[in-house]
Amino acid sequence: MSTTLLLARHGQTVWHAENRYAGVSDVALTDTGRAQAEALGRWAAAHPVDAIWTSPVSRAVATADPACRALALTPHREPDLRECDFGVVEGRTLDEFAAEDPAAAAAFRADPVAHPFPGAEDPAAAAARGAAALHRIAAAHDGGRVLVVAHNTLLRLVLCRLLSIPLAEYRRVFPQLRNAAVSELRMSEGATALLSLNVPCGQVT
Repeated sequence: MSTTLLLARHGQTVWHAENRYAGVSDVALTDTGRAQAEALGRWAAAHPVDAIWTSPVSRAVATADPACRALALTPHREPDLRECDFGVVEGRTLDEFAAEDPAAAAAFRADPVAHPFPGAEDPAAAAARGAAALHRIAAAHDGGRVLVVAHNTLLRLVLCRLLSIPLAEYRRVFPQLRNAAVSELRMSEGATALLSLNVPCGQVT
């Protein structure tokens, strides 16, 4: 049997509104982000799921909360769905980093996996842990529908790994997962299919 995973990036935060990297930092949702979470909750009420899993980071937990309330589900926390650690650029923009270290920024833009930010988590390791988490979730809900709320960079890396796309292409192939939009994966033993990407839930944009 196959499991349907409905992947959603958390709602907008202050740092994302300013295009700042938010990885390990605990950054709260903006008013827009909370409205996006409520829209995701209304979508879940109209498209019920069997379970809800989230990153343990508060912005993901808060985004999933309206859906949990709408469906009377207790969310599961998965530590391996946390966002990547962005090292020295945490809380900063790529342009700010480029002004300080143009060569490192250019190398990152050319191949963000071979040349991650100084002090950052290895992107290949992040892709591996995230993909393993989705496989565990799919196995735990064989044949079901599961909402998974996590993070932009992690999910893009995981999509590349699961779909056999070179990891170095994640920023080009998946420029952005929109806040609280839904992407549908169908996972079965040894195979993953992407059925939709960035489908809006009627959220504030």
